[in-house]
Amino acid sequence: MKGLFAVPLAFAFSAVVFAGSSAVHRLDEKAGLTPVGVTIESVVFKGKKALRVVERAEELRASDALVVVNDLTFRDGKIELDVAGEPAPGSAEGARGFVGVAFRTRKDASAYEVIYIRPTNGRADDQVRRNHATQYASHPDYPWHRLRKEEPEKYESYADMQPATWTHLKVVVKGTTARLYLDGAEQPCLIVNDLKLGSDGGGIALWAGAGSLAHFSDLKVTAE
Repeated sequence: MKGLFAVPLAFAFSAVVFAGSSAVHRLDEKAGLTPVGVTIESVVFKGKKALRVVERAEELRASDALVVVNDLTFRDGKIELDVAGEPAPGSAEGARGFVGVAFRTRKDASAYEVIYIRPTNGRADDQVRRNHATQYASHPDYPWHRLRKEEPEKYESYADMQPATWTHLKVVVKGTTARLYLDGAEQPCLIVNDLKLGSDGGGIALWAGAGSLAHFSDLKVTAE
């Protein structure tokens, strides 16, 4: 079915992205999205229509802080979106404005791969913090702290970024490999060659970490 629906599809309901096609969700409204452990609202942030995501502390579990894009199926291809993250008011000292995208999510959101950024680390005076600006994790079995302990530096890296500022993420996924590109860079700032959930397809979800005020806009998914 390669080449079918070659023109991007604007979807507000279920969409299967066939090889060679794209699906677009501007994320400026809540239709077609299911929050898990978070609240969502449509806002204008830094000049862009966007979705604001804030955790519901009373319901949040360690692996659940998602906004599922309903019925969107994805295995290999590109995920592009604009994100902005900052520590939420009243958050703990360790909050970094965590924001990113989950992919190949299970239907019940019980397991997923995620790549995200820590915006406050990008220009920190501490070099160690800078080195933890980007992160891959796989929930529930491989959270960031397990990966950092067992294989330091392998699943995170430095990249320039700022909190409360729009950053363009592009995640390219093929088989068990994922590459993260920021703000149109030609080279990836993070490469993961051993995605823990294997190469099966699944869903896509917006992801926000603990203590974060996150904004998302202009999601585009292109399948291979």
